[in-house]
Parts: sequence; C-alpha cells; structure tokens
Amino acid sequence: MDSRFERLKLDASLATPLYRQLASQLEIAIRSGEWQAGEALPSERNLAEALAVSRITARNALDQLEESGLIRRDRGSGTFIRPSMNQSLARLVSFSEMLTQRGFAPRSEWLVRELCRPSSEENLRLGLPANAQVARLKRLRLADDVVMAVEETCMPITVMPDPRVVETSLYRCLEDAGQPIVRAQQQITAVNAGEELARLAEVPIGQALLKVTRLGYLADGTPAELTVTYCRTDYYDFSVELAR
Repeated sequence: MDSRFERLKLDASLATPLYRQLASQLEIAIRSGEWQAGEALPSERNLAEALAVSRITARNALDQLEESGLIRRDRGSGTFIRPSMNQSLARLVSFSEMLTQRGFAPRSEWLVRELCRPSSEENLRLGLPANAQVARLKRLRLADDVVMAVEETCMPITVMPDPRVVETSLYRCLEDAGQPIVRAQQQITAVNAGEELARLAEVPIGQALLKVTRLGYLADGTPAELTVTYCRTDYYDFSVELAR
C-alpha cells in the first residue's frame, strides 16, 4: 500500500463521521504537498480497500474534496489533484515565479497584446499625460493547462513599448529591460462572474471570484503597472502572517 495512506488514521469511535475524517486528512496531505497537482488518487474501491472502509465512505470523502476544489474527476480516466495556489500578501512575486516554485508549469493564453488609449481610471492611476498611449496585455493564466485566473495589465509605453515581447513572465521581462517593479499596492475584493468573465475563467455565471487590483512602481517611485486579476476561488488562497 502507498505509504501515504499508512499515515491516514480513522477512528470509528469518534463523533466525526469516517468520511469527514478521511476528507479532512486527505485535504491536509494535499495542501502540504504529499500529493502533487495532476497526480492520480486511487479509485473509490481501491481507496476503500486500502483503508478498510466502505465504498460509500470513500465516495463521500471524495465528493467533499471535489466540492472544495481540491480534486477533479474525469469520467473514464480517474480522480486527480487539482492545481492550487496559496499566495502571500507580504511578498511581491510574479505569477510565473510563484507557480514554478510550487512545481507547476506556468503558461499564458494571450487574448490581447496591443498599444491603445487608456481608460480614464488607468490614466489617473498611472499619472499619464494627455493623449498618452499604453501597452495592454490581457491573458488567461494557466497552471498545468488549468485556467487559474484572468488578468489584464496596463502599462505606459515608456515602460513597455512593445507588449509582444512578453511571453510568460511580465516581471522577468521588465527586469531584463532594467525596469523592475520593486513595490506595489494591492487591493482584493470579491466579484461575481458575468457571462464573458465566466466563459474565460471556465466557471459558472455568477460564481464568486477574487478581484486583485495591483499598482506597481519602479525604483524611482513612478507608477508603471496597473494589473487587474480575477482569480478562481476554487484554486486560490491568499495568506498573510500577523504578529503582535
């Protein structure tokens, strides 16, 4: 038996149902990295046999993990660990770097890479002169081919004269150009996905998403990046460490 299952201890004498005990322990193991994104879990039957529980217990535990967004079930293929992200709010890091550190393969599916006129809000927040042009980059952010977020970035053309040079990591591209983003202000709100956003994020219409608005600055204090990211709540967690 897989040694990871030997560490799962279920106690029928507890008031907590066995399926909830199993789901909770599997969730802890998945979040701690004992199972990696894309890795297969055993079938209901094999899971039940390995842990000496009923198939109903195994099925209910997997149902709970699926509802939590930790696993996906592909009919005819099996049960697999979904990619998930836990992003610290205390550290400025690129999406690509964060995914790579967690063993995922980051990829962008580009929707827009162009020069255009900014909106009035973009003009104001980036402190642009009248009749300014900006680089606009809109893309789907994927981890192991799973859509994690929908992201749109607006930058002055003095910082990003050709948006087509960005392939995967915007921050790496800016660092290579000698204009790194060194600090940022970030705001997180909850929104419900409209029809277009739901289609792009591959979620039901009306599903809650996390809207992350980030204003990034160069070393001289110039605002250089306004990014709005709509993150899927079934994959994304944000954490911050507090001290007293």
